[in-house]
Amino acid sequence: MRLSKKILDSGIGLAAVSLLAAGYIRLVRWTSRIEFVGREQLERLDAAGAPVIAAAWHGRLLMLPYCWPSTPLPQVLISLHGDGEMIARTVERMAIDTVRGSTSRADKDRDKGGAAALRQLLRLLRQGRSVGLTPDGPRGPRMRASVGTITLARLSGAPLIPISFASSRRRLLGSWDRFHLALPFSRIVFTYGPPIAVPKDLDTAAEEQWRRRVEETLNEITADADRRVGLPTVEPASGEPSTSLREGAA
Repeated sequence: MRLSKKILDSGIGLAAVSLLAAGYIRLVRWTSRIEFVGREQLERLDAAGAPVIAAAWHGRLLMLPYCWPSTPLPQVLISLHGDGEMIARTVERMAIDTVRGSTSRADKDRDKGGAAALRQLLRLLRQGRSVGLTPDGPRGPRMRASVGTITLARLSGAPLIPISFASSRRRLLGSWDRFHLALPFSRIVFTYGPPIAVPKDLDTAAEEQWRRRVEETLNEITADADRRVGLPTVEPASGEPSTSLREGAA
C-alpha cells in the first residue's frame, strides 16, 4: 500500500499508471462487442446540440469514454480527493476534458471547492457543452445519489441522462463502489435512462423526490445492464447520500 501511494504521489508514477490504464481501457474496447440500449433520446439531443448532464455511478466509470454518440465527449467532474488525479490523467488521455471540483481539507474549504465546481459546470452548460459526473462519488455511499446532482440540473435547466454499463467478463473489486472492472473479450452493454428534466423551483421535499428518481433510474439501468450480460447486479450501500456537489466528482 505504501508503494502504491509512493507511485501515485510522483509525477512519473502517475504518468505511467495513467498511460497503462488508458491502454487497458482501449484494449477492452477493441477486443469486445458493444451494444447500446435506450440511447436514442440522447442521440437526438446530441444531434440537436443540446447540452446534457451525463450521470453514472462511480463503480461503472471504466468504459464510459465509449458511451457517447459523438465528439467532443462531456467534460467530467473529477475530485481532488484520493485517486482523483490518476483518474483525471487517465481520462485526459482518452480525449476527455476535466473539471477539478473537490478538496479533502476542512469543511469550509470543501464547500468552496463544491461551489467553484458548480459555477464551472453551470458555465460549461450555458456555453452548450455537455458535462458528466458521478452522483455517488468520490467516496459514497455506493449507488446513492447526491442532492448536489439535482442542484446542478435545477439551476442549469439541462436534462440529466442516466448511463450505466456491464460486461460479460468482469471482476468486482473490493473497493467502496464495488468497481466493475471489465475484462477483454467481453460483451459490453451500455444502458441509458430517459432524459430527466428537473424543475427550477423546488422545495426541500420536492428536491428529495427528484434525487430519489435519479437514484432509482440509475439503479434500474445498472441492474438491466447486468441482466443483459447474464450476471448478478451490485446492490446499493446503506447510508445517507451526500448533500454536496463535491460528492458528484469521480
